[in-house]
Amino acid sequence: MPNEQLHPDAARVCEMIVAANRPAYETLSPVQAREAYLASRRALQPDSEPVAAVAGLEAQGPAGPIPLRLYRGVGADEDQPQPALVYFHGGGWVIGDLESHDQVCRALANRAGCIVVAVDYRLAPEHKFPAAVDDAIAATRWIAGNAQSLGIDARRLAVGGDSAGGNLAAVVALDARDRGGPPLVFQLLVYPATDMQMTMPSHARHAGQLPLRRATMHWFVAHYLRGAGDEADWRASPLRAPNFRNLPPALVVTAGFDPLGDEGEAYARALADAGVPAVHRRFEGQIHGFLNMGRIIADAERLVGLAGDALKHSFKAA
Repeated sequence: MPNEQLHPDAARVCEMIVAANRPAYETLSPVQAREAYLASRRALQPDSEPVAAVAGLEAQGPAGPIPLRLYRGVGADEDQPQPALVYFHGGGWVIGDLESHDQVCRALANRAGCIVVAVDYRLAPEHKFPAAVDDAIAATRWIAGNAQSLGIDARRLAVGGDSAGGNLAAVVALDARDRGGPPLVFQLLVYPATDMQMTMPSHARHAGQLPLRRATMHWFVAHYLRGAGDEADWRASPLRAPNFRNLPPALVVTAGFDPLGDEGEAYARALADAGVPAVHRRFEGQIHGFLNMGRIIADAERLVGLAGDALKHSFKAA
């Protein structure tokens, strides 16, 4: 790690961000930050792949309907119930939506040959913690409860997400274990946020690293949490859960130049130490958010392939 260098693709993205003179998220209002995030898609994301089918849905949530988008991947049989991944988008619980991760969800559905259901959970600061958690749990339960009508095999249900979405996926898995389901066969955690106190060495080591600087992460958390007292709540910081036994197998992905890297690795170790089959893959030289940067960063496609293979394996084993 001391001699690790930023990957040339990642360096190019950072140069593009600087050249665009884009204001740092922490200098913007949440509404402005959402607009800036969506605008960046055109430069960084590859074109969206065609899938077999796309459908808009609504789950019943604690505060009203939760928008969902169902993708049937190419190769997923229409005539038989198919395995499914419930996906939570990244964006620091403040930005991101169904559109920001449309390309990622399509790619995962095709690589895994499954159904992906993306969840448009409520965002902060309009809806503080635990609103996003409550929506993520409610949506997962609704999908499992309506699996038959959705063409989903409820016995082969996985959860996943990137960054804030990885945080929510981990929390949903913990909640499902502790509150009677739904049973989950896998969790895909891509550079997840797992500890809201942000005290691990990588936060200092990569404090100035674009696109997620330490100041930006503090801005996200300040908007998301109601106060410092929420930091120790395992629903915000899944690394602080009482135990990690009997959780579904996991693939935990981290990036070498990411403030969240250490807490992602710590979560993978906590799962493994509790006897959970957990694979940790560290993408050397990469930056936070690279999954959504496949137009520039080739490792994004490699990550989709890795995740697709892991999902296929978990679905076959279920």
